[in-house]
Amino acid sequence: MTGSGTFDGEWIHRFHPADDSEFRIVCFPHAGGAASYFYALSEALAPELDVLAVQYPGRQDRRAEGCVENLAELADLTYAALRRCEDGRPTVFFGHSMGSILAFEVARRYQDDTGTPPAWLFASGYPAPSLLRGGTVHRRDDAGVIEELRSVGGTDPVYLENEHLRASILFAVRGDYTAIETHPRVTDVRLGCPVTMLVGTDDPHTTTAEAEAWQHHTSGEFALHVFQGGHFYLDEHSQEVTGIITGTVRNIPAAGKAAR
Repeated sequence: MTGSGTFDGEWIHRFHPADDSEFRIVCFPHAGGAASYFYALSEALAPELDVLAVQYPGRQDRRAEGCVENLAELADLTYAALRRCEDGRPTVFFGHSMGSILAFEVARRYQDDTGTPPAWLFASGYPAPSLLRGGTVHRRDDAGVIEELRSVGGTDPVYLENEHLRASILFAVRGDYTAIETHPRVTDVRLGCPVTMLVGTDDPHTTTAEAEAWQHHTSGEFALHVFQGGHFYLDEHSQEVTGIITGTVRNIPAAGKAAR
């Protein structure tokens, strides 16, 4: 294997480094989320996959920074960070919620700039780029944003009851919702890599039809997996999600392994 690349710990977190793995997987968090959300997934995938979790500005160790409230700009910055830590291994992307669209945009930049997209894209819990809904959550007052967080789940209620923690969470959530809710629809882009879409049956942000529409954004294979549950179905189905990722990666053909 080649070296593990350069990691400054700012944009990219590696909780369980696996330098001898054949593949890397880059995980993109949901709106308001942090790299640490993928700690358990990283533990489950290592050492078979080297997991890189993206840390957006405005949260946890980057809480002193302002959020990036433009998704295209966030994609540019994330793309640059990933280019700095390339090590020659093929890479797959996994994005949940807002992270799905960010992963798509970063994959698009790889394809446009280098001619090679990731080896695979796993999208989770968000409509296809061509069916983005927009939204006004980012313009709500604090009570309105908290209502949104309670409706989708994924945030420990204890954090919302603590004034200091709540303020930090709302700052990141509002910034990320601004980025995703103002991002324009993309109707004319297909990635040259396969796409696997995962969604919960009761996700208020994504219908099955909106999930199926991801197939229009790939010129390769497409698979859809539907789980019982809501927006954070993957918390309840972590083993199944891990199995889908590892099973898919193990079966990537030789030609696909040449992809980034």
